[in-house]
Amino acid sequence: MEPWLVVGLGNPGPRYEGNRHNVGAMALAELARRCSATLKQHKSRAWVAEVRLGTAPGGLPGPRAVLARPMTYMNVSGGPVAELASFYKVPREQVVVLHDELDIDFGAVRVKRDGGEGGHNGLRSISQSLGGRDYLRVRLGIGRPPGRQDPADFVLTDFPARDRDEVELLAGDGADAVEELVHLGLPAAQQRFHSR
Repeated sequence: MEPWLVVGLGNPGPRYEGNRHNVGAMALAELARRCSATLKQHKSRAWVAEVRLGTAPGGLPGPRAVLARPMTYMNVSGGPVAELASFYKVPREQVVVLHDELDIDFGAVRVKRDGGEGGHNGLRSISQSLGGRDYLRVRLGIGRPPGRQDPADFVLTDFPARDRDEVELLAGDGADAVEELVHLGLPAAQQRFHSR
């Protein structure tokens, strides 16, 4: 069976590490930690680790997955994602993208397949490069900017220090959502995370 491709979106470099836009990469780092995996440079211009995701029912090893964080800026992350999907022979419906979402309250997680990109340039790049939108998304709520702040500026600011504990919980919930998706499927994941 083909592996899953789990992509955490963010911008590269220390300047962006704590940005709201990088919460997808933070959730991917939590998944890698749970799998005791170290991401390594891959020819696809991404950091990659091949893992087993969690434990399947009956105590068997979980499904094979490729954890990936593109090394490119988010707006052009589709190229590395498409290259990885091709290299590992992952069908589009087994691609899971972890990303920040302005239209969801801070701390909430939602999962879906298909749909628009909502102005998210990383998702737009992935949809174009994969040739469709029917991949899975784990949407990590960062909330709307205060007042009249430009959303493009808001996503490129760090989470404030007072929210650090909540950001860790959000990254953990994002990792939980990925595990739920690959083990139990989209309806079960939606039931768990959309009822909160």
